[in-house]
Amino acid sequence: MNAYKTIAVRAANRAGDFIAKAFANRDRIIAQSKGTNDFVSNIDEQAEQLIIDTIHKSYPDHAIFAEESGHQGKSDVEWVIDPIDGTTNFLRGIPHFCVSIAVRQKGKTVAAVVFDPLQDEMFSAAKGSGAQLNNTRLRVSASKKLDGAILATGFPFREGQDLEKYLEYFHALYPQCIDMRRAGSAALDLAYVAAGRMDGFWEFGLSDWDTAAGVLIVKEAGGMVSDIKGNQYTGDSSSILAANPGVFKHFLQTVKNI
Repeated sequence: MNAYKTIAVRAANRAGDFIAKAFANRDRIIAQSKGTNDFVSNIDEQAEQLIIDTIHKSYPDHAIFAEESGHQGKSDVEWVIDPIDGTTNFLRGIPHFCVSIAVRQKGKTVAAVVFDPLQDEMFSAAKGSGAQLNNTRLRVSASKKLDGAILATGFPFREGQDLEKYLEYFHALYPQCIDMRRAGSAALDLAYVAAGRMDGFWEFGLSDWDTAAGVLIVKEAGGMVSDIKGNQYTGDSSSILAANPGVFKHFLQTVKNI
């Protein structure tokens, strides 16, 4: 196993155990607002520190880019961390959230994990070595087109995001597919595309830590990733599309004139 992935799995397990125990005792959680419709809890912050401590025990000189604490250090190797992707679900008692950790070497993602602690599902990938769910190899679905496809998405919820533009895409896509699902965790949405549970995923306005791990897992499972217009996706992109090759092609054809 890739050495970085091994440590990422260890860190995700450690944080996931802590988060699962906290989820069972939500009356002790302290939450506060970071902005419009955006929240953080003491559990996010403590889980993030558990992850960082686990990483630095093996790699004390590596840089960190984490949702709650931001950038720490400078190194050719950077760990991109979202301690709880799906914090709103977590706070409301909805059992759908995860730990997301990606490792970048000279700007390229080389290892990734997305861990659902309640389901004990560890989605992982190392560049060039494929993607796994626990010990099972992952492959994207075999759907060839939007007809019959299930797409995951997320609604614009932050102030200043363009809901009307999102709805243009939604109106174009929804009649073409069998269903659209909004579950509240972009990292798990991407992992589900990699596992063939969803045929595609699209969203606007995500942050780098939301997608860094999931993007590699999708690619290593045979999927394709771009922004919503088919341009190269980076952590700074304003939109994301991830899908199996057939759905990816038909998605872009459907929205090309928007």
